[in-house]
Amino acid sequence: MSRAGALLVAGMTSDAGKSVVTTGLCRAFARRGIRVAPYKAQNMSNNSMVVRGPGGEPGEIGRAQWVQALAADAEPEVAMNPVLLKPGSDRRSHVVRMGRPDGEVSSRDWHDGRQRLAETAFEAFDDLRARFDLVVAEGAGSPAEINLRASDYVNMGLARHGDVPTIVVGDIDRGGWFASAYGTLMLLEPEDRALIKGYVVNRFRGDVELLRPGLADLQQRTGRPTYGVLPWHPDLWLDSEDALDLAGRRAAPDAGRAARRVAVVRLPRISNFTDVDALGLEPGLDVEFVSDPARLADADLVVLPGSRATLADLAWLRERGLDAAIVRHARAGRPVLGICGGCQMLGARIEDPEGVEGTAGAAVDGLGLLDLTTTFGPEKRLVLHEPAGYEIHHGRITGPTTRGTVTGTMVHGSLEDDGTRAAYLADHLGIPSAASFPAARAARLDLLGDLVEEHLDLDALLELTR
Repeated sequence: MSRAGALLVAGMTSDAGKSVVTTGLCRAFARRGIRVAPYKAQNMSNNSMVVRGPGGEPGEIGRAQWVQALAADAEPEVAMNPVLLKPGSDRRSHVVRMGRPDGEVSSRDWHDGRQRLAETAFEAFDDLRARFDLVVAEGAGSPAEINLRASDYVNMGLARHGDVPTIVVGDIDRGGWFASAYGTLMLLEPEDRALIKGYVVNRFRGDVELLRPGLADLQQRTGRPTYGVLPWHPDLWLDSEDALDLAGRRAAPDAGRAARRVAVVRLPRISNFTDVDALGLEPGLDVEFVSDPARLADADLVVLPGSRATLADLAWLRERGLDAAIVRHARAGRPVLGICGGCQMLGARIEDPEGVEGTAGAAVDGLGLLDLTTTFGPEKRLVLHEPAGYEIHHGRITGPTTRGTVTGTMVHGSLEDDGTRAAYLADHLGIPSAASFPAARAARLDLLGDLVEEHLDLDALLELTR
């Protein structure tokens, strides 16, 4: 081939399974000895990861592309997610371009402000294609969002840029799969439609033979085959990009043990909530995301997670009475863990002299459970830690991060280290750790690779890329 192959995994809707299919394909193709790079032109997510950027300096990408790189046995890099938008409000997002902060974009300048981002995204895509055998790209939302097509560089805009064959994934568990499959294709311009090569069914429960007449009919109507039907699997979940699935994100404890209950405060602007995934693997813990103060009353551990807007989420805590519930929990001698923005909220004072989070000169009292002060500054701190963990924040803290049963940390992901998590559980809950997070993640990626190999036509998909 004159250039490396590429495949775009688009979706009929948001949360259709694009990340799952892309990750599984990365794993399966890598097993065949293919040098695979994952790619997503633009993410909109507050769940991110620090990786090494050009020249070795740290940069920030979406969590999903980091996991996909692990699945592909590739070193995660900023080119795999060149544009990351971190929502700061309903109408404005902070831009991370090639791993570094790059201003803001609002709904009003959405179309005009995207040209430079598109150029960056296409350059990164072309760069990966020059260095790898195959690029498996993930789309965003749906390619049939016709109101956004003129400025699109993530779905069919990318496909047109690189002449990339595209498959469309849909979650059949939600219903309406066939209508969505047909409608997605029919809404596209002829040039875009020509690049849609077929479909993938995701999260199917039941006898696949019941689907076959419909799939045959769809192929007759569209001229596009369905390349496979991925089954629903209870053990299949990946690090999430956004908070769409938080309502159902609850870990069930071992039925043979008396579970300790972990209540994670579901902040409106929650970020990096995958910090508690490792706790969810522990058979002695029942982890639940909550927003009702009453749900903190019987918790054994309260976790105050990261936030994209610490001052706004602290005000929300107070509006709902969650601040008082957290203080009561701590004063009763029960443990509280604050991570990044949550750590800052636990302190005595938060100051924003330059208006990083909104109004210049803003200053508010924290919950007063830790003797620390946070000062926001314009420079974002990005740090990778060993053996696990990373920092992404504008706030600088001064003062101690522990007081009695209350603990704060500015390091995301530290609980993914088995030793760190075991020590915390022993010290604060008096229970042993009974899980290995790295082993569990590897097992999930292998399971996904197995499912893709068994249920998708990999040979046909690989042939598309050639």
